[in-house]
Amino acid sequence: MSLDDARHGLSRCHCSYDKPQGTKSFAITAYDPDAPTGLGWWHWNVVNIPATATSLELNASANGKMPAGATQISNDYGVAGFGGTCPPPGEVHRYIFTVHALSVYKLDLPENPSNALTGFMVHANSIESARITAVYNR
Repeated sequence: MSLDDARHGLSRCHCSYDKPQGTKSFAITAYDPDAPTGLGWWHWNVVNIPATATSLELNASANGKMPAGATQISNDYGVAGFGGTCPPPGEVHRYIFTVHALSVYKLDLPENPSNALTGFMVHANSIESARITAVYNR
């Protein structure tokens, strides 16, 4: 995979999840804590996923098939959507995918929020969350 591939959001991710009682919307994040930035790397931050959407189809972000109302925040590649994995050659990186069940229908975020502000609002309104960590190297 090239850096250009990663910037254009090549993803083979299919995601399904349960809806805890009281869920009004969902948020999904993908984060690499091992990126050599000192701060990690946000690959994906999507919020305001309606509570009726308990799955995302394969490659939904890149194919424009996100549920109506979902908002994709700019990732650390600088584009809204999923940014694929692209660790430096020889390094092993962890990719933490987290689904958050939220207590609000829509997060009150400004236009073009930072990943830090988005994360704060997600955590402040989270009822439950589930995560899976994938490991990748090239």
